[in-house]
Amino acid sequence: MADLISIAEAQRLVLERARPLEAERVPIERAAGRVLAEPAAAAVDLPPFPSSAMDGYALRAADTAAAPVTLPVVERIAAGAPAPRPLAGGEAMAIATGGAVPEGADAVIPLELVEEDAEGVSIREPVPAGANVRERGGDVAAGETVLGPGAVLGPGQVGALGAAGIAEVRCVKRPRVGILVTGSELRRPGEELAGGQIYESNGLLLVTALQLAGAVPMQLGVVADDENEHRRTLERALLGSDMLVTTGGASVGPHDLVRRVQAELRVEEVFWGVAMKPGKPVAFGVRRDHLVFNLPGNPVSVLATFELLVRPAVNALLGLPEPLPAFRRGTLGASVRRNAERDELVRATVAPGEAEPVLHPLAGQESHMIVRAGRASALVFVEAGGGELPAGSPVRFLPV
Repeated sequence: MADLISIAEAQRLVLERARPLEAERVPIERAAGRVLAEPAAAAVDLPPFPSSAMDGYALRAADTAAAPVTLPVVERIAAGAPAPRPLAGGEAMAIATGGAVPEGADAVIPLELVEEDAEGVSIREPVPAGANVRERGGDVAAGETVLGPGAVLGPGQVGALGAAGIAEVRCVKRPRVGILVTGSELRRPGEELAGGQIYESNGLLLVTALQLAGAVPMQLGVVADDENEHRRTLERALLGSDMLVTTGGASVGPHDLVRRVQAELRVEEVFWGVAMKPGKPVAFGVRRDHLVFNLPGNPVSVLATFELLVRPAVNALLGLPEPLPAFRRGTLGASVRRNAERDELVRATVAPGEAEPVLHPLAGQESHMIVRAGRASALVFVEAGGGELPAGSPVRFLPV
């Protein structure tokens, strides 16, 4: 294998070639999880009228200056049912939370601070002007930006857009990602296994990871170790997707056909081999605007290379301003031996600590041990070097 490049260099080379996809209009009710491509401006002032922050009584603050005072209650205002006339001096109107404060009123006193009887509402203390009144446009004014490009639309964001009267938004298209799994030995879970065969899991892993990352995965099935079949499937995949991810068949063995066939299909290989464990024999290339990742065949290697290389590419295609992994900080709960030549992603569980989370490495770190990796809740980044990191050492980790 040629000289290995660093993880940081591999990420740089990927992100240099990953550009946000074009935008499309999306109805607000279907915008969950999408990424804004351009600013979304409020269609109305919010609130669109002065409204009450409390159940209480709308009044003129000046009428309470000589409190205690009793004001007659002349109307009762519900949310969505404004008063039929302005408030005159020396009057009060009962009002519900969210109700429109009537013209002439400049304050609301809460129910719990007053008493009402047949004569009216009794107010014991002066009420300051503006009390419990939500001013028109106090949240956002019509035409102002509600959310900017790169915003991920979760529940709060979709709620904000809807409240501002925005019926549809322009979002970056979700990348279509072809998934091609190679290996004559692979069978679907549930099928009968013959000698030398194993169940296929990489495709399931990638479909799940890509869906959660905001992409549209397209399973292309399992391709046997046959050069003509590789060529037909790869050519079709490159035409129908924004990104292609393959697993297996990208090393140097006689049955590793992917890279050779891709070269014949004019995929320009940008790098092959990254100084990481697991995941060293990972390749990345491009054909025009299509991104192509060749991941190793071992499932844990697929998990690691997805998080460090493929997910950042998906994030970049979606237009996220910070596409690289967001590592958190914690401390080791047990010692870890370092790899002399490669940065390592150690599978671990996370436990609360006094100051920071504590990471407990799992037994069985081999790259084929996907069941043990499935019990992990973190990938701990251990830099290359000699010796070991003792328990209590500060580390960075990715939740998984």
